[in-house]
Amino acid sequence: MRAARLIKMVLLLQSRPAMTAGELARELEVSERTVTRDAQALSEAGVPVYAERGRAGGYRLVGGYRTRLTGLARGEAEALFLSGVPGALREMGLEDVGSAARLKVSAALLPSLRDAPHTAAQRFHLDAPAWFREPAASPLLPAIADAVWDDRRIATRYRRGKGEPQAEAIRELEPYGLVLKAGVWYLCARVVADAGAAEAGGAGAADAGGAEAVGGAEAAGAGAGAAGASLFRTYRVDRFVEAEGLKDRFSRDEAFDLPAFWAEQAEGFARSLLRDEVVLRLSAAGVRRLPHAVDPVAARDALATAGEPDGRGWVTVTLGVESQDVAHTQLTALGPEAEVVSPGSLRRRLAEDAARLAELYRR
Repeated sequence: MRAARLIKMVLLLQSRPAMTAGELARELEVSERTVTRDAQALSEAGVPVYAERGRAGGYRLVGGYRTRLTGLARGEAEALFLSGVPGALREMGLEDVGSAARLKVSAALLPSLRDAPHTAAQRFHLDAPAWFREPAASPLLPAIADAVWDDRRIATRYRRGKGEPQAEAIRELEPYGLVLKAGVWYLCARVVADAGAAEAGGAGAADAGGAEAVGGAEAAGAGAGAAGASLFRTYRVDRFVEAEGLKDRFSRDEAFDLPAFWAEQAEGFARSLLRDEVVLRLSAAGVRRLPHAVDPVAARDALATAGEPDGRGWVTVTLGVESQDVAHTQLTALGPEAEVVSPGSLRRRLAEDAARLAELYRR
């Protein structure tokens, strides 16, 4: 365990000019005191790790030192070939680059590990698109991906979702990152203030086009770090009508965290769909099954505010739902493990369903 950590520490220092003890501690998931001990151990083993004192100090390797610890274990080699998503690379126009990289890595492996690509491919396969939907990548995706890699601005024309005031929006964007979710590509970008600021304020959180679309039109982001006021937004790539890479490069906000931003956007969109509420009584089995019957975000919020169980072990919760029709479909799956207290109209619908079922099975 420690040996692997020491190797990782050397490789981290080799990839950067210098790192503070705090940075190394976060990367290695240890305390700063452990980092100090590890640096001392490396130095004693002949690795020239130099510690600089002071506020701006840290650790670095002296004299352009390069480790020769390039060997891979079988598990590491197989995991390396699992890290790619061939379909996604193809849609972004990077299939040839990815193939060349895999060939080079394969050629560099020890002879005993040359079968790693084959063994990994025969055991694990990622099929990203959702069921019952034909994957349809936008022809503009490669150009957008290229701009993401190069930190270049793009001039775009974007088709808005249903119910929004304007059919299309013209934007100049700073493309920060691409996300592939259930076969749909999304662009997380920052709106350039001087190219559509008048329109930017009117973009809503999401349209009601379907739960598969995070910000079906444009989802206004809370930003990242100090960039909160910079209008980070999420766009469905298949709704871009035009996307042209510009010569202008932008300075990336280093505080922007793509996974964290996406998680916040996805959860915010899920909550934006919950426009109605239902009061439920749930048995112990109903509590366990609720997250599998309704939206997980709605279930988590409802169960977090549940009261104390009554004498029968049932609890009362308030559940956010998209509509009464959706709630009717979802709560039917819970059967007798859930009782709708309100609204009365939904309670009557489920009571009628129960009576019809009883009559059906009585025959």
